[in-house]
Amino acid sequence: MPNRINKFMPNCLRKYRKAAGFKQKEVARILGLKNASVISRWENSICLPKLSSAFKLAVLYRTMVDALFIDLRALLKDEIYKAEQENKRLENKPCP
Repeated sequence: MPNRINKFMPNCLRKYRKAAGFKQKEVARILGLKNASVISRWENSICLPKLSSAFKLAVLYRTMVDALFIDLRALLKDEIYKAEQENKRLENKPCP
């Protein structure tokens, strides 16, 4: 599962940053990061922010954390739903 997600981590970070009127450099400074390259990597889906950074971004952008990653949340929701259904199917399978 992690390998598939690492290849594609859709997010709305850039959209929310721009709507809030910040530049990457400003966000990095506010979050206490050394430079804006981290913000760029997050926005370009190269890596995910730590949970604490995701919450800081949500506070800064005046939104909820899941709104920043709504498309990723939808992918994970579908994946979890399918796994739950498979688990139920296996539990209800009669024993030989």
